Amino acid sequence: MTMVVSFVIVIGVLILIHELGHFLVARWVGVGVERFSIGFGPVLARWRGKETEYCLSLIPMGGYVKMMGEESPLEGGETLPYDPTKAFSFKPLWARFLIVFAGPGMNFVLAAAIFALVLATVGRPVWPAVIGRVTEGSPAASAGLRTGDRIVAVGGRTVAHWEDLERAVAGSDGRSLDLAIERGGATQKMSMAPRRATHRDPIFKEAREVWELGAGPQLVPHIGSVNPGSPAEKAGIKPGDQVTAVAGQPVYTPEELMLAIQKRGGQTFPVTVDRQGRPETVNVTANAVKEKGPTGVETEVGRIGVGIVTRAVSYEAYNPVLAAWYGVVKTWDMSVLTVKGLWKVLVGSIDRSNIGGPIQIAAEAGRQAKEGFGSLALFTAIISVNLAILNLLPVPMLDGGHLAFFIVEAVLGRPISLKKRETAQQVGFVLLMLLMGYALYNDLVRVDAFKFFK
Repeated sequence: MTMVVSFVIVIGVLILIHELGHFLVARWVGVGVERFSIGFGPVLARWRGKETEYCLSLIPMGGYVKMMGEESPLEGGETLPYDPTKAFSFKPLWARFLIVFAGPGMNFVLAAAIFALVLATVGRPVWPAVIGRVTEGSPAASAGLRTGDRIVAVGGRTVAHWEDLERAVAGSDGRSLDLAIERGGATQKMSMAPRRATHRDPIFKEAREVWELGAGPQLVPHIGSVNPGSPAEKAGIKPGDQVTAVAGQPVYTPEELMLAIQKRGGQTFPVTVDRQGRPETVNVTANAVKEKGPTGVETEVGRIGVGIVTRAVSYEAYNPVLAAWYGVVKTWDMSVLTVKGLWKVLVGSIDRSNIGGPIQIAAEAGRQAKEGFGSLALFTAIISVNLAILNLLPVPMLDGGHLAFFIVEAVLGRPISLKKRETAQQVGFVLLMLLMGYALYNDLVRVDAFKFFK
């Protein structure tokens, strides 16, 4: 029930804000709006305003704003059943462009507002500057840094959180850093020079050069979700478990946990978890799956079917002005991440089985709702950015397709013929239906819905 309610709330908010963008800008530039609908299909409720009919429909998978004169009546040879000054097609190009862009634009605004609100109230997650793993042969190991050491200052500046240490290391350009560490109640001084290292992005597996000390934080990974029928579920791993070791080796971060599992495809190995304060060890047999690496070469990796999260030790709120700024920054970063992800799916460097549909969104919405209102709000912001980007793709039937027509019109000095637009819309509709069908198929495979037909 939580999943369904959360899904309806998230999708309902996103659709309402999106269509409200079209509606408000249309009214602002003087376009008449005949109908404002949330949802498709049979109408559940309706009420009529002075000019507009407002509807709530059965299928909550979209909505629409029907404007007066969306297609030029002159081209179709029709009489005008409305005031021509309120017709969409008679408005200047800039006004039509703004009306169409306002839908995805409002989704960006919603995302920025949610990010800002969460940062100003709940705050950003922070972790203490406590050392987890120390890599052999690293500057940290050579200087004598140990697991459990707390960094209290770098170069005379107080270190409150792990991100403060990361910032100092990143800005060092390889120069030696003076660290004050706390160990066993006493404070010690150490000096070490960061080294150049190649790290891989955990999402896109892209390589990048960074400065590092060779020590990581204690970000003990937790199990956020367990896929039905997965090796993890069969082994008895449960959501909320805190993973402390894999095959007898301690893991301090989600990345370490993922790497430990990935290199054991097809193997059976022990996983130690902390469950409500009690350590438990279970044996898991990882599935061996083929996955394309950053170079496009397929490699075999292990998967046990879990979602991994890191629980923050505490949260630190921003003041409202900074929260608003970082809300915009976070929305931009998420937009870039989404575009990059779409491109990598398109070229095949990310497996297309990652494409998800309504079932995956509903499942994740339910999981985030259980984590709390803040988690559900952030999930809504992320989906809002994804919705905005997808709607801006130059595919007929989407807002981006209409915007592409307007750009062509600006270049040619005249609109594309109605017949060509209709043909393009039909092609766009088919493409969207194929994409939705593929996403739904992936969703059903994830939940193993086809086992009932075997």
